[in-house]
Amino acid sequence: MLNRRKMLQGMAAGTGAALGLPLLSDRVWASSTGSTTPKRIVFFMQNQGFDPETCVPKGMTSSGSLAKAKLPEPISALEPFKERLHIINGLHGRHTSPSHSAFFGALGGYRGSDGVPPSASTIDYELSKVLPQTLLPHLCIGMDSIENMTTKPTIATLSASGAGQPIFMHSNPNHLYQMLYGGISAGEIRLQHEAQSNVLNQIEQLAAAKGQSLPSLDRQRYGQYVQGFKDVNGLRDRLATVAGHLRKFAPKVDERYTKPEFETDWHDCLLDLGISALTSGITNTLTIGSGRGEIFGAWKGLGIEQQGHNLGHMEQPDNPIWIKIRQYNSQMLVRIMEKLESVPEGSGTMMDHTLIVYTSNNADKQHTNGANWPVMLLGNLDGAFKSGCFTQLDGSRPINALYTTLLRAAGVQCNRFNMDEKMAGKYDNSNGPLKELLG
Repeated sequence: MLNRRKMLQGMAAGTGAALGLPLLSDRVWASSTGSTTPKRIVFFMQNQGFDPETCVPKGMTSSGSLAKAKLPEPISALEPFKERLHIINGLHGRHTSPSHSAFFGALGGYRGSDGVPPSASTIDYELSKVLPQTLLPHLCIGMDSIENMTTKPTIATLSASGAGQPIFMHSNPNHLYQMLYGGISAGEIRLQHEAQSNVLNQIEQLAAAKGQSLPSLDRQRYGQYVQGFKDVNGLRDRLATVAGHLRKFAPKVDERYTKPEFETDWHDCLLDLGISALTSGITNTLTIGSGRGEIFGAWKGLGIEQQGHNLGHMEQPDNPIWIKIRQYNSQMLVRIMEKLESVPEGSGTMMDHTLIVYTSNNADKQHTNGANWPVMLLGNLDGAFKSGCFTQLDGSRPINALYTTLLRAAGVQCNRFNMDEKMAGKYDNSNGPLKELLG
């Protein structure tokens, strides 16, 4: 197995001068030299809701250990990992006004709707700022039908860096592979990477020059687009400085990328890329949108012909279609855990310092008022969270309280996340983190 600490030490020593302090922070240097433990968080958001009957063991109506419980069939793949699992029932998201989706509100803890821009940053972005800094602090990937992923390879519906500042998900694995690993590839992939890099550099220069002639207000707005090109181009340059390191982690490109039989081929490729970004140290925060935060999505590779909106009108408990989808999700979660478990880190493995948050962008079902928002946690983030248990809450605390708890575990002293006192007076009967979850 690769020794992650030694790799990080080599990366820090070999690229520190090239990257500079803003890109290789003291926190990363500290984690590589052993004075603190690196942490990372993965969010996995399934669309169409997460019915509690598909995750809460039968007969469990109050909080307790999962040791003797049998997990429901949809998440049965997690049975060998029960000691790492924490199932939470009884949070709410009524204030997010979910229906087909809460969109940005699912991770933002505020009202969201189709086509409505985010009103504040989302929890995944906020965590990416306080976790050890990486070359790509936050990576978002989105899974959908082949048609949607091809025609709209990027889409923004779940994550945001601030009010009116959406973060785009990558849905075409070929494009994402080129961005992350094009600089270390050979043949056609390398040629495409170089050609695209040249074009983006030219666009950045042209956009910067043209923007100077605009009125001040428009110039400021236009500058956000220019900055976007700078960020992409800068990332390519930074990744090139650690090419030797990245070669150890780049997934193998096969026909699943270029000739996918089903959309699940691309789903699997995207997951591989997300996992490689974690294990290589490119990112510490990964957001996965299965269904991309909308009401669509397809899983023909699982033998499911129905897709999109129709899936949301089906009851999830004991439904063979939803059992297949949830089992596929659970197998993906297992793949993440097993890969992180295989990489040594500190006195344990990467998984020891990781937390996976699995839930839906739409509470418990497609047409919902958000009164119940089930969540599963996998891992304990270096002992910060309890695991191997089920927690039943009384429905009086919002998903914002979970996000406050995540921030506390990451070292941020806060009592609320994206909820002022007036809003809290209506939707939260307490403040601070959810003590039932913390280790």
